[in-house]
Amino acid sequence: MIVLNLECHEGHTFEGWFASGTAFEEQAARGLVECPMCGTHQVTRRPTAPYVQTRTAAGSPSPKPQEIAARLINQLREAAANAEDVGERFVEEARRMHHGDIETRGIKGQASGNEIRDLLEEGIAVLPVPPAEKDLH
Repeated sequence: MIVLNLECHEGHTFEGWFASGTAFEEQAARGLVECPMCGTHQVTRRPTAPYVQTRTAAGSPSPKPQEIAARLINQLREAAANAEDVGERFVEEARRMHHGDIETRGIKGQASGNEIRDLLEEGIAVLPVPPAEKDLH
């Protein structure tokens, strides 16, 4: 996933999460990218500077990629623990929230790989969360 800076023709700026720059271009061409402020689909990509850490604080070693990944997974699990479990209605509920038919809230549930891909292609941000070790047994 990458985060892109976006701007609509009305001048609203916002961020969007996409699988790649190409995924953004394809979704924008299909009218699937929408400004959250005014709802227009006339959205363009703004310059996006990647975050690059050039040095570390004196005496503090850079965290290892495995440590960063573990922290991120733990934060995702915490968010999932506080989300409403909508079970098999996950895909339907995600679409309804995306289209403004229902209030946006944190949800979790089941979706196939193809359903997740379809949601992402529609511009609906979803993220699979790996189960906790205790939940695997």
